[in-house]
Amino acid sequence: MAKLNKDILFLIFEELQVDSKSLFSCLMVNRIWCETVIPILWRNPWCYDIKYRNKNYLFIIIASYLSDDIKEFLTRQGIQLSSVSFQPLLFDYLSFCRSINVNTLNTITSIGSSLAYNQFLLQQEFYCLFMKKFQELKCLDMNLIKHQIFYIPEAKNRLESLCELKCDTSIDPSYFYGLARICQFIQRLIIAVNIVPKSNSGIAKLIEVQKNLKYFEWTDDFDVDYFIDDPYKEIFLELEKKAGFLNHLKLSFLYTDSFDYTIMQRLLLKLHNIKTLKINDLSFIYESTFKTLVYNNLEILNIDYITIGETSIIIENSGGHLKEVSLKPHDFIYYQDNFSDESLIFIRKIYENCPSIEYLSLAFLPSKNHFIEFEKLLQVCQNLKSLILITSNYYETEETEEEVLENRKEILKILIKSAPTNLREIRFFSDFNVSLEVLEEEFLEKWRDRPALSILTSNSIYKGEDYKNLINKYKNNGVIKSFKCESYVYVEDINFKI
Repeated sequence: MAKLNKDILFLIFEELQVDSKSLFSCLMVNRIWCETVIPILWRNPWCYDIKYRNKNYLFIIIASYLSDDIKEFLTRQGIQLSSVSFQPLLFDYLSFCRSINVNTLNTITSIGSSLAYNQFLLQQEFYCLFMKKFQELKCLDMNLIKHQIFYIPEAKNRLESLCELKCDTSIDPSYFYGLARICQFIQRLIIAVNIVPKSNSGIAKLIEVQKNLKYFEWTDDFDVDYFIDDPYKEIFLELEKKAGFLNHLKLSFLYTDSFDYTIMQRLLLKLHNIKTLKINDLSFIYESTFKTLVYNNLEILNIDYITIGETSIIIENSGGHLKEVSLKPHDFIYYQDNFSDESLIFIRKIYENCPSIEYLSLAFLPSKNHFIEFEKLLQVCQNLKSLILITSNYYETEETEEEVLENRKEILKILIKSAPTNLREIRFFSDFNVSLEVLEEEFLEKWRDRPALSILTSNSIYKGEDYKNLINKYKNNGVIKSFKCESYVYVEDINFKI
């Protein structure tokens, strides 16, 4: 391993770029490994899980680039640079850097001084340094920014290459006007609405000038439900004009009563090239509109407030590339008319239109017809890796407890008989519980010849001592990789790691 050439090492280390612990350990192997890892670590040195206020290495390295006259000026202002090493650096670290995170930069500059004015001066010098030393700037997280960096002489050459921008609407529009003059090829725009929602014409202008916007993400984060100034309209009118170019759209609204539904409906109709559609609420969309949504390239469908009937329509009109279908069951899907029939249709739409599905939340009533369709889905969808099972007796109040338990036993039998070999994770939502004997004899014991399984449930019965002992037994035998009992919020969240 230590003798692999640099090209091979680089490809390996690229796969570890989010694993700082492994990358840092690779630095110590030999010089070739170190020379290969350093450019990867310094591409985005702000992203690692480091307490920057307590570990001032990053501050020391950046400050060491400052010229002597700048150091002297900052020292006269009372900024502490005494810890900055005057020894030559082993690498030109800043030449590898392709990103700026304003929040992290604000944190590390506080090492030099606790005074706001001094921190402002130090940040300004760091930004000037970045614009000189960076070969290109790809990512900018400008939340909490205080400096109009686009006025720095070298900024134009750096900002022209910007591909990803993270920001919030509390930033003054003038910042976005300045960026709009330079940054016209942003591919990823990620926006969080902070504290008091308000219109931001600067963001609208920035969207207007973009020529290659592929990814747009919007997350509400405020604590009011009444707006004097509509924070959505101006921005989403501009986004609508870019809709045909978008590949990924992620929207999380807190109060959907507060925006113009017609804009959102027009936006949805124009997403001709969309691959990821993640929206927390589509309850305001008419069913007739769903029938007109055709997404031939759709791969990820993640909607919170939507019925399975409406989801079936989107799936039927997709192009057969869906890899993830994720719904939020606890608030919505059981309370629709004809749930039993709609859930049968939903299962069929999945195995008829989603042969490549990998992640699926599946809601159905425990009945003979549903079991037949469920087994067929497992047999057809051989790429399935993760399955959230939402089986409810909400409408079956006439069933006895014995019948309910027998239905759950039948589900486990179907999983043993027909689950694809790729299935590595099962999540049992809400009230799904079985006896110790059924769990062991009908499921865990018969899963032995398969890859180890991760299980997530929200039923507290599995926290009992007898269940814990049984689960630990099959963990030790390699049948279970992980078993967790968490809130239903985590069970339904496909991004929550077991």
